[in-house]
Amino acid sequence: MGDVGRRRWPIGRTAAVLIVSSVVPLWLSVTPAAQSQSSRGGPPSGALNAERASRGFTLFFFNRPIVVLRARVVGREPVERAVGAGRLLHDLVAQRATGAVTTQSFEGGTIINIGSRGVLLLTAADVDDLAGETLEEVTARTVINLRRAIAEAEEAHTPRRLVGEAARASLAIAAAALALWLLAHARRRIGAALAAVAERKMALVDTAGLGALRAARLLDMERYVLTGAMTGIDLVVVYGAMTFVLRQFPYTRAWGESMSGFLLMTVERLGLNAIHALPGLFTVGFIFLVTRFVVRAASAWFNAVEHGRAHAWWIHRETAQPTRRLTAALLWVFAVVVAYPYMPGSQSEAFKGVSVFLGLMVTFGSSGLVNQIMSGFMITYSRALRVGDFVRIGDVQGTVTHVGVLSTKIKSILREEITIPNAVVVAQTTTDYSRLNDDEGVYTPTSVTIGYDAPWRQVHALLLLAAARTQGLRAEPKPAVLQTGLEDFYVKYTLVVCLARQDTRAIALDALHANIQDLFNEYGVQIMSPNYVLDPAAPKVVPKEQWFAAPARLRPMSREG
Repeated sequence: MGDVGRRRWPIGRTAAVLIVSSVVPLWLSVTPAAQSQSSRGGPPSGALNAERASRGFTLFFFNRPIVVLRARVVGREPVERAVGAGRLLHDLVAQRATGAVTTQSFEGGTIINIGSRGVLLLTAADVDDLAGETLEEVTARTVINLRRAIAEAEEAHTPRRLVGEAARASLAIAAAALALWLLAHARRRIGAALAAVAERKMALVDTAGLGALRAARLLDMERYVLTGAMTGIDLVVVYGAMTFVLRQFPYTRAWGESMSGFLLMTVERLGLNAIHALPGLFTVGFIFLVTRFVVRAASAWFNAVEHGRAHAWWIHRETAQPTRRLTAALLWVFAVVVAYPYMPGSQSEAFKGVSVFLGLMVTFGSSGLVNQIMSGFMITYSRALRVGDFVRIGDVQGTVTHVGVLSTKIKSILREEITIPNAVVVAQTTTDYSRLNDDEGVYTPTSVTIGYDAPWRQVHALLLLAAARTQGLRAEPKPAVLQTGLEDFYVKYTLVVCLARQDTRAIALDALHANIQDLFNEYGVQIMSPNYVLDPAAPKVVPKEQWFAAPARLRPMSREG
């Protein structure tokens, strides 16, 4: 619906107004016989042809809504009727030919006249029956709207009144500018006073202590509050001045009235909505308080299971912590679902739009997310990994520092933090070196290749002696030597030992390899790696007096023997 006073239409459509104004008198001048026929139930021979149109149109005049036209009269749509009436009103005001607004009723309709000119025809089809309107009510409201719009249009053609209105608007703008300047000055003065108070407080306390930090934070908070309050007052001043200025001029008076009414209605609506929302907010708060109590009680029980103070056949100590988190998350989700209908605005279109947007995000991103979450559940409840275990996952070896819902974090022997998605952990083979190390012991192998001319019993003894000299190895189960291969040129011997701590694996193996080399050199047994084709002229061993040749320094006894 638009302002018909701003639209241009062909002259032929303007002439249609004359057709309507000629049809109505013709109908009014029908014979008494025709009118008596209408009173018996049939339409009179001169009855006006009016029917409900598919779309209505609002007649605007001088920025004021006059009436909503909903009927098609003599084949003319509501928009055509509104355009014709608007042009006629503008012509009457321009010619200063306005007069009293009167009405003339007939069966099924009403003609609204200005002076002696009929400007608008209202029929029963223009009435909104669903809203409970009647033709008399619509006519009365239209007359009131027309009188006000015509009065303002005549006022706009009076230069003396326009000068006075412009003067009042200028004074209002000047007053608003002065008020804004005073508010800015007051803001600076209040800010300076707050800063002085804060400096005095900081001078009374230790500048490096907690009191100074609190005073600084308090000053920042006071500045934020002051800025927000002053900004709100500035907006109120600007809004009030704009409303006053718009209401001074006839054409913009409707906008000023709507701004004033909008502010009052907004405040009223917000207040009423807040009052109506109190029962729902109380219900939501009660649901969240109950959920918080249940979550705390469940967390206390799961913590007791984790620390061994409580026992349950269906949960293990290592799965107590993730189960606690999962239970808390499910309880809060259930609380949100239960409290959703009681939340203020939950039935609004905006709230529903946000819900649909979040649902689409979860739908589009759920494939990979659900895969990672389910893999995390599988890792957790299969107890495949524990925090603190030394493990190998694929090519990654290190200590588990975190087992999360989406990923697992490992600290390598080089002190690198490696993040592995849970789906990757599930898809690869995981070796845990710590799980059985405390009870049964986990063997760690290391291999050497020795020629067939070396007595295998001597090789066994040297390897076991090297294990005995190495710190960081467990005495039980005892180290053992296995001949794992009879190759073309040498025998492959594998020494298996149990480490006391798996996270020191690299350091323990380094010490063990050093002791193996020292002992084999000391007893003249040649290590045959890499492969060789012919026997050397002299054994490939290092004499003991050259073990610490420059720039080497004396090694600890654990490696020296």
